[in-house]
Amino acid sequence: MSATMSGKQNMKFLYAGVAIALLISVLAPFLASSDPDGLESAAFGVIDEAKLAAMEEIGPVFESPMPDYAIEGMGKTGEVTAIVIGTLIVLAIGFGLGKVMKK
Repeated sequence: MSATMSGKQNMKFLYAGVAIALLISVLAPFLASSDPDGLESAAFGVIDEAKLAAMEEIGPVFESPMPDYAIEGMGKTGEVTAIVIGTLIVLAIGFGLGKVMKK
């Protein structure tokens, strides 16, 4: 098997991975639970409720550009857009780090 054939297979694998990531990001708002409890319920099991309330009062260090994985006022379209943008940003960062680490 030649190096170009292996490169073509790698690119097909990369494109398939990107397509799957984007498909998941588009479907996520429709498949996710409307009543999630994951991180917050785990925090209640580990951190005293009074400490957790005090931490919530402090607030974030900086505001998220797309809080709660959504763009305000756009409904499900805003959720899909926010998640797709986030997915593309993470993929671009991963690609960039891969190029830097390769050198």
